[in-house]
Amino acid sequence: MGKRLNWWALVASLAAAILLGGFGCGEMGKVEQGRVIAFDKDKETVTFIADTKHDTANPDYSGAPLTFALPKDPMERGEDPKAGMRMKLDTKTREIVIYDPASQSIKKITYTLIDQKENVAKDSPLVAGKKFPMVDKEKKAITVYSGRQKLLVTFSVPDEYFTLPDNTWEAGDEVRIYYKEPGKAARFMNITKTDIFKK
Repeated sequence: MGKRLNWWALVASLAAAILLGGFGCGEMGKVEQGRVIAFDKDKETVTFIADTKHDTANPDYSGAPLTFALPKDPMERGEDPKAGMRMKLDTKTREIVIYDPASQSIKKITYTLIDQKENVAKDSPLVAGKKFPMVDKEKKAITVYSGRQKLLVTFSVPDEYFTLPDNTWEAGDEVRIYYKEPGKAARFMNITKTDIFKK
């Protein structure tokens, strides 16, 4: 397992060079990264919103949806991904960015802050063992947790958005695909559920 995960670390470093034009030929294949909006376990396909910055430290999930068939070989495939429609939570501008399947577009929604807690670790009693998002339609309140940002935020949005499914406010897993054929993943990594530095 350790060798396979180290391979992914190598791919991550090579991906930047490939995407920035560091290699003239395309023989090494290509890498795409994104946030999952749909996963079909039966068809073994994943759809994600592509990261337009190709920056693992500061991703920008605003690209076009991409669909890939997952590898048949379990050794080339990470854990099954969780889907969600939340692309970004910006507490500075108090804006949440979602993917809207109905219009097949990215939407930015300004929210009203109710409560915000920072530096909340995944094992904190505030979030451990709890399922997010929490949507209270009577109180017009939505609570989300971002493990990446260590943020626990409760906010309200305009009434029309409370008709949307709960997974609208949930962040899908971040994934990385290595491929040589369009739409067919040679290797699949679930970044959210994989620690490439774990030995």
